[in-house]
Amino acid sequence: MIDNEVVKYYENYREEDRITTNNARKIEFLTTIKKFDEVFKKKYEILDCAAGTGAYAFYLADKGHKLTATDITPRHISYIDEHLKEKPYSMETRVLDATDMSCFPDEVFDVVLNMGPFYHLIDEKARKKCLEESLRVLKKGGYFVVAYIPRLYLNQMIAMLDVKYVDEQLLSQIKTTGVLSHDDPNCFWTDTYYSSYDEMQALFRDNNLDVVMHFAQDGMSPLFHNTVDMWNDEQFDTWLAYHLSVCTEKTIIDMSNHVVIIGKKN
Repeated sequence: MIDNEVVKYYENYREEDRITTNNARKIEFLTTIKKFDEVFKKKYEILDCAAGTGAYAFYLADKGHKLTATDITPRHISYIDEHLKEKPYSMETRVLDATDMSCFPDEVFDVVLNMGPFYHLIDEKARKKCLEESLRVLKKGGYFVVAYIPRLYLNQMIAMLDVKYVDEQLLSQIKTTGVLSHDDPNCFWTDTYYSSYDEMQALFRDNNLDVVMHFAQDGMSPLFHNTVDMWNDEQFDTWLAYHLSVCTEKTIIDMSNHVVIIGKKN
């Protein structure tokens, strides 16, 4: 189960603003929805098992998919429920820990979005349970979508945050284990697990998933967000087009802030 420290963090964080507050963050959302549109050609029944405040759930529902949105943070579900009042469709919502989705039967969803739990589960057994539950409720031939944060990007980012994070033990810990706990002396976020391109490719392969897409959601744009935010619309569109042309390159993926891998269940 996700530690309460994670819930505590998100109860006091405006997740609804995260991908809209600046142009660098918008790249993540715009890239992801473009890739979703490329893969999800039909109307699907989709479980967003860590929906946050519903950015992707609402986008996909607006496109005609049937959504179930869950999240471990009660404030997120309250936010979704409130905004559903403005929508012409219904969406099942509930507060739910993605390591236990026993409320759903086997093989009921065409798509399972796991866009957050993986990188907040620092215990390997919990990550395995989350993966097993996601695949259990996914139909054969369905799409499994996981978001993760690469270790290589993370170490570049923390070195830029504050000189105190240029710490041999911290950098080595993240590089070798990928684990950062809320009670670590140099913790800059909350409980998090950082991965890599190779690890995620192997994870999907070992769980009978054929990788159909693997892409950097935002590249390194958050590291130079001040520059990105000074661009005019034409410059932003030029960079976005460039990013979309290279976002599936392995070197770009391993140095990206956020990454998505999509697999098809055999």
